[in-house]
Amino acid sequence: MDKKLFAQAVTKFLAGLVLVAVLLFLPAGTFAWREAWLLIVILFVPMFLAGLVIMARNPELLRKRLNAKEEQKEQKEVIFLSGLMFLAAFIIAGLNFRFGWIVLPAWVSYAAAAVFLLGYVLYAEVLRENTYLSRTVEVQEGQKVIDTGLYGIVRHPMYMTTFLLFLSMPLVLGSVLSFVIMLLYIPIIAKRIRNEEEVLEKGLEGYAEYKKKVRYKVIPFIW
Repeated sequence: MDKKLFAQAVTKFLAGLVLVAVLLFLPAGTFAWREAWLLIVILFVPMFLAGLVIMARNPELLRKRLNAKEEQKEQKEVIFLSGLMFLAAFIIAGLNFRFGWIVLPAWVSYAAAAVFLLGYVLYAEVLRENTYLSRTVEVQEGQKVIDTGLYGIVRHPMYMTTFLLFLSMPLVLGSVLSFVIMLLYIPIIAKRIRNEEEVLEKGLEGYAEYKKKVRYKVIPFIW
């Protein structure tokens, strides 16, 4: 095992856990928030387990995702806007719980948790299918077009899974207001996809033909 990679992964994992906990419980003014604990469990337990599996089977993929830094201006803007979106959504969810603005029934949280876990399963499948997958928009050495499995249904199955994950998060927290905020992910990711497809079409052999073969970008029969 690469001890340096393991330490880097654990450090980023714990930093993310602490950050999410602060953004949720501080605005809520209490730790007695069942839905927040539910989100933390379904978000970080599978993430930790998946990290161990990737480290054992494909450490290079883990290294790429941990060390990813966007170089293009358009993608830096996307990362910045996404960060603001999450910041606002989590804080508003905490305030919504504290002040009881809009209270959703408990079953909504559990149903959303099931959707979230489905998104995680699909996310794992995407990682299995595409070993070139990176957090940055780039064409890697030796990269080939993947057109099987989920990639035979939509061109960007990773973004399909993040739709499920991100849009179910605020409902797990029981916050309609946060859900509305997270809808901003649609135009944000549309901007990223436009730039990404330009890069891939120019630099990845066969991608133009792949676009003709698989018509839908993210959502089958819709987009």
